[in-house]
Amino acid sequence: MAEGRLVLVGTPIGNLGDISPRAAAVLRDADVIAAEDTRRTRALLTHLGIPAGRRLQAVHSQNEAARARELCRAIATGATVAVVTDSGMPSVSDPGERLVRAALRQGLNVEVVPGPSAVLSALVLSGLPTGRFVFEGFLPRKGTARSDRLYTIGREERTVVLFEAPTRVTATLRDLVEVCGPARRVAVARELTKVHEEVWRGTLEGAVLHFEEHHPRGELVIVLEGRAPAEVAPGDDVLAEAARKELQAGRSTREAADRIAHQYNVSRRRAYDAVLAQRG
Repeated sequence: MAEGRLVLVGTPIGNLGDISPRAAAVLRDADVIAAEDTRRTRALLTHLGIPAGRRLQAVHSQNEAARARELCRAIATGATVAVVTDSGMPSVSDPGERLVRAALRQGLNVEVVPGPSAVLSALVLSGLPTGRFVFEGFLPRKGTARSDRLYTIGREERTVVLFEAPTRVTATLRDLVEVCGPARRVAVARELTKVHEEVWRGTLEGAVLHFEEHHPRGELVIVLEGRAPAEVAPGDDVLAEAARKELQAGRSTREAADRIAHQYNVSRRRAYDAVLAQRG
């Protein structure tokens, strides 16, 4: 009996010409194709001249954990299961991670067919440092989870890559101005690999003004310059405003001081004094 395997297959992020011969071969020969959206995958298979038959199975964020069990059973009996998402690499802000973990727990073979990546494509087009970077995916939409993630991004010295929807990009850019300052460099990419591919480059302040006036379409990738290791110390008015916002958010004096010290790269004593002045 042939040995089964789980194969993560990278698919085009826009231009169908980017599908690799190896990816096409795996999709042609797989016993099962686990697809995030079977309609989109069926269209890709039609483009490649590959019959879908009954091999397509929907595996998305809502059912991935449940489907993982039956797919692992199929792999254990010798089946090849190919995993594809709507675009790009499975598991990166898309389904696939749970399938991989389930297969590895059972000692099954897991392989990858590399393919297009919106993360790397936007990064190399940005003109920002590429030697060290961090991928943050989609930010939480609101609440403490969002503010905490933004706070971490503001302190990050590596280049940061984010995904964002067109309806929320301006709000996210405004929030990034709050934690990074208006002069931090940024690139915003849209429609990557497509006919209308576009990359806007400039400062965060400029990005807010641009996207307030030009409402984008399609998913966007934000590439943000990391914080300089030794930025100019902020003035007292900047720290006072930061302290006011931290206290309005309900944080204690100690927590607010810690966050300001890290965010603005100032001593904890100076941050603490700024918070106490606001409390007074």
